[in-house]
Amino acid sequence: MPQPAYRVVQLANGACCVHSLAFDETFHPGVGPAAEAEALYVRQVRLIERARQYAREFVIWDVGLGAAGNVLAVLRATREVPCALRLISFDSTLEPLEFALQHRESLGYFHGYESPLERLLQEHRVSFQCGPQDVQWELRLSDFPTLLAQPGAKDLAKPHLVMFDACSPAKNPGMWTQPLFDNLFRLLDSNRPCTVASFSRSTMVRVTLLLAGFFVGVGHAIGDKEETTIATNTRGAIDELLDPHWLRRARRSSSAEPLRTPVYRQAPLSPETWETLRNHPQFQSASALTSG
Repeated sequence: MPQPAYRVVQLANGACCVHSLAFDETFHPGVGPAAEAEALYVRQVRLIERARQYAREFVIWDVGLGAAGNVLAVLRATREVPCALRLISFDSTLEPLEFALQHRESLGYFHGYESPLERLLQEHRVSFQCGPQDVQWELRLSDFPTLLAQPGAKDLAKPHLVMFDACSPAKNPGMWTQPLFDNLFRLLDSNRPCTVASFSRSTMVRVTLLLAGFFVGVGHAIGDKEETTIATNTRGAIDELLDPHWLRRARRSSSAEPLRTPVYRQAPLSPETWETLRNHPQFQSASALTSG
């Protein structure tokens, strides 16, 4: 009999989550899927306010569908908003979602969305209406880094929000490389403000986002994690940008140089990376503070 790949675990606050035995990581380990998604992908990105503003559609890239906790939290948060949501979920496997649906009663966040999720699993595309909310949801089952590097990636709907929720760089380095974030930034519409939110507060991840062209700031806390990371392609869209003090700490860090290949390692900033960071528009006004 094959060994199970996932199990349900209960957090200290009582919330239940899916744990991947292959990666030895728990999805949403701090406060659970609903609370984490509410903090990262609803409140801090002003999702409800922004979704109301778009007459046509608000596009969300869900990078790391997993057990669907992030998407369902977003759908619930906006279900009373007269808006059109276009969701594109990316993942390399449907196993965690299939497992989560089998344990829906324990996990507790699927109620009301079982039918759309069953159709998504079967057809990789589903449309439905929830009150004033109109939803178009599609699934891209593939290796995300490879997909972004393909010529056809330019035809993907340009996002207003990217929920970036891959397993950690140490466990899944291929999802955190410089080429991946370079490709992601290149695929954005420069005339469409886009926010990227992630649970990570890693110096390496923040440097990678900056080198790709993003403006990067301090994201909301989740559980015992005091900071997460938020990035945008539009200057002025983040309340608390990383400042020169963070830049100096990054220079002293032993784990700040981006991953160029999908092999995890830790290294300090190279001289070339340091010079590029110093010249980033986010820090130009403070160049005198960072020149030493």
